Amino acid sequence: MEKIIIQSDLCDGCLDCQEACARLHGTSGILVREVEGSFYPIICQHCEDAPCQLICPTEAMGEEGVDQEKCIGCGLCMMVCPFGAATIHERKSHKCNQCPDLDTPACVKACSKRAIAKVDTDKLQAEKQRKHIEKITGLGKKKKSSDLINVMTANTRAKKALDKEA
Repeated sequence: MEKIIIQSDLCDGCLDCQEACARLHGTSGILVREVEGSFYPIICQHCEDAPCQLICPTEAMGEEGVDQEKCIGCGLCMMVCPFGAATIHERKSHKCNQCPDLDTPACVKACSKRAIAKVDTDKLQAEKQRKHIEKITGLGKKKKSSDLINVMTANTRAKKALDKEA
């Protein structure tokens, strides 16, 4: 599954992502908030059991965004979103739809710091697991060759250890 992820430590608060989204959709599905000099882009996380979808009385909320025809602007989605990503604009709810018609979402294209990316979470998880397994099993390490230098080094270390004992 592809998902937009944020690396807050890279965000400089330029708001280019927010502006690009607003130009494309009329209102932004990404909000950048500043807290004590650091910037935090807030975006819909497309939850598996999304509270906004569960509470919506008209079933306007979906994985692909908000069906504007069904939305009555009640704000329940905004109240239950754990990330604060659902917003009300002009009496209708809005949230990120990950720009399904574009190869690269507008916010990702606009971010010069690369703080926003669209990744395949299944591939990302598999890669992290592979690296972890390599680390704990030693599979990722290059095997030491048994050339003359390594043999001489091992002999030298052994001789030093014996000399210390004597």
